[in-house]
Amino acid sequence: MSDEKQRPPSFWQVTKSVAAAAFGVQSEEARQRDFQHGSPAAFIVGGILFTVVFVVVIALVVRMVLRSAGVS
Repeated sequence: MSDEKQRPPSFWQVTKSVAAAAFGVQSEEARQRDFQHGSPAAFIVGGILFTVVFVVVIALVVRMVLRSAGVS
C-alpha cells in the first residue's frame, strides 16, 4: 500500500465523504478508505456539522420564499 492509503483521511476527504454519504453517492473506494483508516469521531463531528448547516440553509431558503410570497 502507498503512504497515501495508509494515512488517515484529510479534512477535505472527510468533508467529501460526509457530503457524499448524506446524499447517498459514496464510492466504494472512499468508503473502504474511511472504514480502514478514518477516525469515527471525525465522521461523527462532520456529520453533525453537515446536518446543522443543511438545516440552517433549508430554513433560510424557506424563510426567503415565504417572504417573497408575502407571508410573514
